Amino acid sequence: MVKLSIAGGLPVSDLHIQPEVLERELKGLKDLLSVAQVVVSSLNLDEVLQNILLNAMTMIDAPAGTIALFDEATSKLELHAHAGLSARFVAHDRWTVKPGGLTYQILERGELFIIEDTAEADFFRNPLALDEGIRSLIAVPLKMQSKIVGVLYVDDFRPRQFPADRLHMLSILASFASMSIDNARLHQTTLQLACTDGLTGLYNQRHFKQMFNEQIVRSARYHKPLSIILFDLDNFKQFNDTYGHPNGDIVLQETAKLLRELLRGCDSLFRYGGEEFIALLPETAFTDAEQVAERIRGSIEAESPYFLGRLAATRGVTVSVGVATFPEDGDTVAQLFKTVDDLMYMAKRKGKNRVYHRDRGEPCLPSAS
Repeated sequence: MVKLSIAGGLPVSDLHIQPEVLERELKGLKDLLSVAQVVVSSLNLDEVLQNILLNAMTMIDAPAGTIALFDEATSKLELHAHAGLSARFVAHDRWTVKPGGLTYQILERGELFIIEDTAEADFFRNPLALDEGIRSLIAVPLKMQSKIVGVLYVDDFRPRQFPADRLHMLSILASFASMSIDNARLHQTTLQLACTDGLTGLYNQRHFKQMFNEQIVRSARYHKPLSIILFDLDNFKQFNDTYGHPNGDIVLQETAKLLRELLRGCDSLFRYGGEEFIALLPETAFTDAEQVAERIRGSIEAESPYFLGRLAATRGVTVSVGVATFPEDGDTVAQLFKTVDDLMYMAKRKGKNRVYHRDRGEPCLPSAS
């Protein structure tokens, strides 16, 4: 049997709750209040989503579920929380909401969508869900007024009916969930702005200091190397004085873009100062870090004519680079940073546009006294 709360079905708000279940409904509402307090108690998006999902599954007594958040810019849903489902199923973590499609209709109507048996629902043709063995489900649209936040799915691997009082509570939970997700996203955006450089979009110096310390602690705990690369644009003040700050901003933005493209996803990149950039390469030994630094130095020298345009004939862009690795070049935050900073300035003094590092046979550079 297929039961829908869209089209021919009744919205949950119109479901009549029988007198004999009133006492259970009151208890359920008390439980819901407790759930809502948990859901709205955090501003950490991952924690909020996991709380919502697990409480929704408990409320419906379902073994599986997911939450996908909506990206308005791309009209895509992206999976952010899941439980009880296979790795193959959750690997499909991003899909487009197509106008007129089933998901589009669910989001537009804003009502619970219920399938009691997917085997009898001719319109339900999701091969991933059918291969996973999902036989019944509830899709809960998450909306803040007219703003689409995402979709909460609660799944079971057997055909079943869902109690009306539980569905009513789930719809109330959806309201709390939408508000909590929206607040957590806003908080996440605010934090991102606080730790991001406005011009380049890279992490800023403040965030570098925090992450550098965390990475040192982690590397020491697990006995893993950590490499740091410091890039400084050569003669940048002179460039600004000659060609103007707007062109200088273009250089900084394009350099940041190139650095992002040449580093791995697990590496962290920062704009440390006016024309200084820093990369942290976790679990990366010195030899590999040196190769990365040299490849980036060469790429900046080669690629800069393409983003300098008319200035290319008279002015290229080069960088002086220092490379150091934990723990052999420094086993504390202060010592490792001083080492890489000194090495970068040595590259400047040796003629610029080069990578400089401590020869492996030499002792570590002395710490600041």
